[in-house]
Amino acid sequence: MIRELSELGKLLRNKNAGKQQVHNAVKPEKVSIDLVIKKDGSFCKYIPVDRKSTIAEAITAKKGKARLLLDKAEEILCYGGDKAAKKKHQLFLAKLSQYKEVDEIKPVLEFYERNKINGVDRALGEFEKTFPDKNNRKGNIAFRIINEDIRVHEKQNVLEKIIEIYETGEKSKLQKAKKLCSICGKADYPVEDVPHGMIKKVPVGQSSGSALVSYNDSAFESYDLVGNQNSSICTNCARTYVEGLNWLLTSGNEISEIDKKGKEKKRFKYTNRKNFGSDTAMIFWTRTNENVPEIDLLEAPNPEEVGRLIDSIASGSEKESKYLEDEQFYSCTLSGAAARISVRDWLETSLAGFRKSISQWFQDIAICAYNSDLKKMETHYSRLYELARSCQNPKENKDVSISRVSAYLWAAALKSTSPPLWILTKVLNRARLDEYGITSERAALIKLILNRQNKGGVYMIKERLDEGERPVAYVCGQIFSKLESIQHAALGDRNAGIRERYFTYAMTLPASAFGRLFNLNSKHFTKLKNEKPGLAINLDKELQDLCKKENIDINKFPATFSLEEQGQFAIGYYQQRQEQFARSGGKEKTEEASK
Repeated sequence: MIRELSELGKLLRNKNAGKQQVHNAVKPEKVSIDLVIKKDGSFCKYIPVDRKSTIAEAITAKKGKARLLLDKAEEILCYGGDKAAKKKHQLFLAKLSQYKEVDEIKPVLEFYERNKINGVDRALGEFEKTFPDKNNRKGNIAFRIINEDIRVHEKQNVLEKIIEIYETGEKSKLQKAKKLCSICGKADYPVEDVPHGMIKKVPVGQSSGSALVSYNDSAFESYDLVGNQNSSICTNCARTYVEGLNWLLTSGNEISEIDKKGKEKKRFKYTNRKNFGSDTAMIFWTRTNENVPEIDLLEAPNPEEVGRLIDSIASGSEKESKYLEDEQFYSCTLSGAAARISVRDWLETSLAGFRKSISQWFQDIAICAYNSDLKKMETHYSRLYELARSCQNPKENKDVSISRVSAYLWAAALKSTSPPLWILTKVLNRARLDEYGITSERAALIKLILNRQNKGGVYMIKERLDEGERPVAYVCGQIFSKLESIQHAALGDRNAGIRERYFTYAMTLPASAFGRLFNLNSKHFTKLKNEKPGLAINLDKELQDLCKKENIDINKFPATFSLEEQGQFAIGYYQQRQEQFARSGGKEKTEEASK
């Protein structure tokens, strides 16, 4: 995983070559304030620059270090005046003294030395006046000479000197220890006990960043290896994997959307990241960093696009599809753990294999649902996140299980594996307690789990109501749905019908539950026969046919249903309901149909 992240970081560097200086000694940083001085070092003014990107000296960790000519107010101005600020300021001045022979830096040296009163002292006095809001004082400050467009640290001679000093230090380290890097397999760069760099924007991680590789205990000091020497990752690979991972977590752009009220609003859309829950992020990329449009289908399924993808994979014809090309696909699931990153899953596959898995995913979650607007049955493809949410209590916004379910579903979609059975338990529990019962999302998730758990088995659940040979539990779900229809025809809408009162009972203990249900049905049938005899006869005939066709004796229902059979019961109930909606033209409304 780290090797591929490092390769991505190198690829990104190569793409940026020509646009900016590319070297391990420098990297992009943000500037918030330009400190403008004259050539004699006297202070002129501050200019806010709204966090512009610049190229500056690369510092992997700031503790005990200072960056040349670009840093916070504590380092630049000794702002705060306390012991910590004075120490940081001295580190900054010590770094500056290493470059005193560079002509471009001499005005800055005048600012601190010969022209101190008109320079740093005056700049410190004006700092709080210029930035009364404390939040505006936290960014990086850069030096600029008046009437010059380029900042001091951006000048070519300064950058070249930074690189020269860096390379001299690297050569010195290599002479002391020639250790091969575990990532690139070379000894071109030293393996050191230095921080590899912080990863930003990790869910529930530190705002300052979290570490992917970090050793900070004496237990990791065997064989004369100290700290990050244990990982055997050279400084170049360390820097590039950090750059690649940071790019994956932050890359994106702002887009405009129309909300439910018809108003335009803007949001940031990540290009290589999906957030599922509050503490989990999935990142993905390809070896050549090409776009992967199928990922968006998981969160916004377009039936036409899904159909084309499935057809192209089934036919294996490159001419008919944009979805086939030889490429490698990678995915990683991350969570924050304070100062560290927890890697919860890793996937490496061919892009063709990935697309085949996505095609299979949509086939496995496809479920027919009645469209009340179009008055017909349609194949429904649920969003991955909606499948995960169907397991969650809507009143528990902080339910972290949604991210766990999402992570398993993401892995199932990309690896063609089966989600664990505990997710089936969770979705059935939510269906029992939730007012909407078995929704299309819950039915799709149950179908996915049962079919993948039963791969190659005798019975596979289909998209719509099955008229062939079916398990007893599936037929019992159909019978329950039919009994509910008879009650609805006899009594109309009820606050608490047999679904609300008996669904869990019938799904777990069918023998005792259906005894009561048929007793109730006889009363409903009698009332319906007196008021609507034609409808009563038709519904009773359908019920009897359903029982006879499957040889189900109403006095000999199974005593219990296993977890898998409970899922079959739920699917049988759902698919029978959807067919009944279609036959009645949607007249038989329930909470689920009107959702």
